[in-house]
Parts: sequence; structure tokens; C-alpha cells
Amino acid sequence: MVLCQGGEGDAAPAAGGQEPEVPPGRQDGPGAVQPCLCPAPGVEAAGAEERRACGCCSGMSWPFCCEAPGTKKKAACPGLGLFYTILSAFLFSVASLFLKKIEDVHSVEVSAFRCVFQMAFVLPGLIYYKTGFLGPKGKRIFLFFRGFLGSTAMVLLYYAYQVMPLADATVITFTSPVFTSLLAWIFLKEKYSLWDVLFTLFAITGVILIARPPFLFGSRVTGIEGSYSDHLKGTVAAIASTLSAASTIVILRKVGKSVHYFLSIWYYAVIGLIGCVIALFVLNEWRLPHCGRDRVFLILIGLLGLGGQVFLTKALQIEKAGPVSIMRTMDVVFAFILQVLFLNHLPTWWTVGGALCVVASSCGTAIRKWRHSVKKAKQREI
Repeated sequence: MVLCQGGEGDAAPAAGGQEPEVPPGRQDGPGAVQPCLCPAPGVEAAGAEERRACGCCSGMSWPFCCEAPGTKKKAACPGLGLFYTILSAFLFSVASLFLKKIEDVHSVEVSAFRCVFQMAFVLPGLIYYKTGFLGPKGKRIFLFFRGFLGSTAMVLLYYAYQVMPLADATVITFTSPVFTSLLAWIFLKEKYSLWDVLFTLFAITGVILIARPPFLFGSRVTGIEGSYSDHLKGTVAAIASTLSAASTIVILRKVGKSVHYFLSIWYYAVIGLIGCVIALFVLNEWRLPHCGRDRVFLILIGLLGLGGQVFLTKALQIEKAGPVSIMRTMDVVFAFILQVLFLNHLPTWWTVGGALCVVASSCGTAIRKWRHSVKKAKQREI
């Protein structure tokens, strides 16, 4: 018999309110080594076939589980996961830019189109994996709230993009990891240290510098897009979106890997579409864009958002969550660049200072959780 090694890094949700999950079946910890028995060359298993216990073979018997002993396994391309993360951040940023360019289309209607694209993508996966459309009975209530909170976060974020500067709204969404840690401490009894308190304070400081409330900065607030009333509404919407996204991540942690990734997105899309249609009828805002350009933008927003989720999911499948979370801050960089190049809106120093506070907070949270996961992996190896 020959001992072989397998395992892939755990995938954790990333920051920014666009939080994909990783399909079940990838349950080995980072660097985890699990012994599995494969027949040596020329030796056949007697009686029942012996099956590997590690995750790299998916339970298949030798020789179909892996390459023959002594052959070199093809190494993964170094840095591919981080490249996927940067590509995902770029696609999300371009989708946000197109949202800013759309005229006379309510953010709820844009969200409805996004949900339609999500459903079209997920439906074949549900049929292929035979997951059903409702999920396990004990998990349906969690899936419902996952779908409701996730779609609410999307609608609020799109509204924030429409009424405030692109970079400002993007920066606020990156406070999500900090609020996730706080909510996980409250509802899941996870550890919340003094470092987490410090990162939370940094994040709140960054949001204050971006919002610039009059009671702290006076009544004459400069460098904002449109009226200050819209800027304040956008800030509140972005914060509410971030809290909803953080709550979604906590729910996904509670559910764990007992629910398939596609089923989780299915609830997100279906509940989001139902909610958006109801809201559009109540608001009397349902209408197709008058301009052909806006219709193209709507399609591109759906495609780019879907592409961003796919690449972020692939990144989390082949790379540790810590580096992915840190690299996702490139979304902020892209937002600043696109805002200057295509929207002709220079960010103020207040926005830059707020962005630095939020990015430092988000990176600090990601690095701390990354080190914690590496430490646990080493303990499992021992």
C-alpha cells in the first residue's frame, strides 16, 4: 500500500457584500494531510475495493482516484487564485460603473434583472446535481433569510451606487468583514478580541470620514456628488447593505456545508426577484429603459456580476481565504480609477482617508483570521 496526500484550502466568504460560497465536498483544511490507502503498482485489492479517504479522489477507487504512484502530479499555477480575485474585483467595479451610467432605471429594477441572470445560471446546476428546489427541511428557514438578506443587500447597494460617488459606496461595503466578526461573536459565540474592537473602530472612523455628518463637519460639506441629502441616504443604504451582507455570511456559517452552493444562490435569486417585483409594483417604477444603451448596460451588469461571482468562487476554491480577502481590496482601487476616468469626479481627501481606514480594518481582520486558520491547520497536522 502507498500513502498519498490530498486536501484543499477551506473557502471563506469574502468582503464587499458579494459573498459566494464554495460547493460542498471541499472539507479538508489548508495543508491538511490525510492518509489514504491506494494499491501499490501491480497489486489488486482483495474482496471489496479499497477506497481513499482523502478529498482529492472524491471517494473513487484506485486507479481512477489519482495518478499511478511514482508519477508527478501537475502543480497548480502559483498565484492563479489571486489573479481570479483581481479579475473578479475588476468585473464588479465595471458593473458598478455601468450602474452609474444608467439613466431613469430604479435600483430595484436593476436588481430584478440581476436575479433573472442568477436564476438562469443556477437552474441547470440544480438539475444536474439533483439538489431539489427547497433544500433540507431543517435548513429552509435559514435559506429563506439568506435569500432575503442577500437580495436586500444587493438592492441597497445598487441604490447607494446611484446616489453617491462610486468610490464612497465601494469603500463602505468593505466594512463587511468587521461587522461579520461582530455578528458572529453575538450569534455564533465566536471569539471577539481587542484587535477586532480596534478594527471595528477603524471601520466606523472610515465611514464617518466618508459620510461627513454636519454635526461634526459643519453645514457646508464639499466634494460630494449631488445634494448632501442624497449623499446621506446613499451612506445609510450602503451601511444597511453591509450589515445585511454580514448577516448573510453568519447564516451561511450556521448552515455550513450541508446545503449545496447552487441551492443557496437559487434562494438568493428567487426571493430577490419576488421581492423586487413586489417593490416595483408598489413604487410604480417598473418600466423598460427608453434608451437602447441602458438596455445594453442592464445586460452587461447581469453578465459582469455573474462573472465576478464565478471568478471569486474559483479563487476561494484554489486559494486560502485570507489572501483572497486582502486582494479583494483592489475593488476599492478600481472604483477610484473608474470614477476619475469615466465619471470625472475627483475623490476628496476625506474620502481617501476614510478609504485607508476601512481598507486597513478589512485587511487586518482578514490577516488575523488567516493566521488563526493556519494555526488550526498546523494543530490538526500534529
